[in-house]
Amino acid sequence: MKVVYFTHSLESCWNHGNAHFLRGVLRDLIARGHEAAVWEPRDAWSRENLVRDHGVDGLQPYRAAYPELTSQRFNPPADLDRALDGADLVLVHEWNDPALVAAVGEARARGGRFTLLFHDTHHRAVSEPEGIKAFDLSGYDGVLAFGETLAEVYRRWGWEGRVFVWHEAADIRLFHPPGEEGSRDGLIWIGNWGDGERTRELETYLFKPAHDAGLMLDIHGVRYPAEALATLSRYGVRYHGWMANAAAPAAFARHLATVHVPRRFYVEQLPGIPTIRVFEALACGIPLVSAPWSDSEGLFTVGEDFLMARSGEAITQALTDLKKDPALRQALTSKGLETVRARHTCTHRVDELLAVYERLNGVSVSAQPALETA
Repeated sequence: MKVVYFTHSLESCWNHGNAHFLRGVLRDLIARGHEAAVWEPRDAWSRENLVRDHGVDGLQPYRAAYPELTSQRFNPPADLDRALDGADLVLVHEWNDPALVAAVGEARARGGRFTLLFHDTHHRAVSEPEGIKAFDLSGYDGVLAFGETLAEVYRRWGWEGRVFVWHEAADIRLFHPPGEEGSRDGLIWIGNWGDGERTRELETYLFKPAHDAGLMLDIHGVRYPAEALATLSRYGVRYHGWMANAAAPAAFARHLATVHVPRRFYVEQLPGIPTIRVFEALACGIPLVSAPWSDSEGLFTVGEDFLMARSGEAITQALTDLKKDPALRQALTSKGLETVRARHTCTHRVDELLAVYERLNGVSVSAQPALETA
């Protein structure tokens, strides 16, 4: 079958975490013999920022890691007749322009012979609901929501029976433990500063605990303003700027542990939704300590797959324990890796996506496990 995906950017992961998941899903679809076509706007701000900061060489890590993937860059409006030609399944990500979202829906409503899904991987449905409601989804067959609490929002908006929970996951072709273990030291955190959504939490659950546990902390990410850099300096943190997602496994392999600090919206209003970094870190076999969040969907076994601490002091203690106890580190990495490989890979998510397609169309693409739906 032919799958078409309209994304903000496939080429750039600069402040664009959805690119991680999309690359893994597309690679798995292609490996199964499906055709994948990706469309992204030529002026995508993620790509523009990446090239501005690092030149076209900044695109090379993605191209080297995913040689089978390509995308069509277009100047809006897109040539939808060409983009949708022969499509069986079309996905439109919520970072797209509302005009494009509406136009694809109109093409479906006019008799387009494809299944059309809206893919939501953000907290805007609760943090900026009017922004999401501005999308015209009347022509869409369903919604893919990256967590149950987000799916519930769409149910309240009238999507009962047509919203499907589709969590992100790790591309284990790229994210896996090193073939040969080397020396590990200190902590690593890969994440963007953002828009004040976890400023206090980063200091409470990351900067201060790392300092108090006597562990050097390396940070990679973008959008760190001067005041953020001053905070990092005060705690002795080494800041490295943007890192290509394809380089993350090697970076994880050089460090003792990592920390997950969820954004406030995913703690207070959309509990149960971890970011893709949790899946990727566990897939790489690095011990993970998390600030508090509610794993309401039972994606992991807290205390076995990773450690969760409810306060900054408890994070410090957990990091100190990991620093001193190789057996604890080994137990966490083994169990976390086992869980990801058993339940949370891009292969699992492609199984789920094809199951959605089968359910909506009453056809069989291949034998797939059932997917949790509304």
